Amino acid sequence: MSDPAVSPACVVPFDKLAFTPRFEFGHMAKVTEVIGAGDGAQLGTGFGRFSNAEIPRTVKYEEVLLVLEGELTVRTAEGDMVVGPQDCIWLPSGTELTYIAESALVFYAIQPSNWAEG
Repeated sequence: MSDPAVSPACVVPFDKLAFTPRFEFGHMAKVTEVIGAGDGAQLGTGFGRFSNAEIPRTVKYEEVLLVLEGELTVRTAEGDMVVGPQDCIWLPSGTELTYIAESALVFYAIQPSNWAEG
């Protein structure tokens, strides 16, 4: 029996997604959600485009990043993690970091998807 609050399985074509500026770093990062809390999903997913970016933040969710294009550096207290196409990074909730990229397209998965509600 399926949960009526959860959207059904679906295909989300990349070329139909609209990237929008991300918070106060919109000139460095644009994101688009693929699936998230609004769909009743516990796992949130989407894409981020970074351009001449140096974005400090503390993640408030578990996050997996998969670089599709370009190179991404994630600077943490433990050091820099530099990844390129087909490389992944896992970040536990509470990680203080800085995303750094000249140009990168990244797929992300976060859990919980409703982190901003808490």
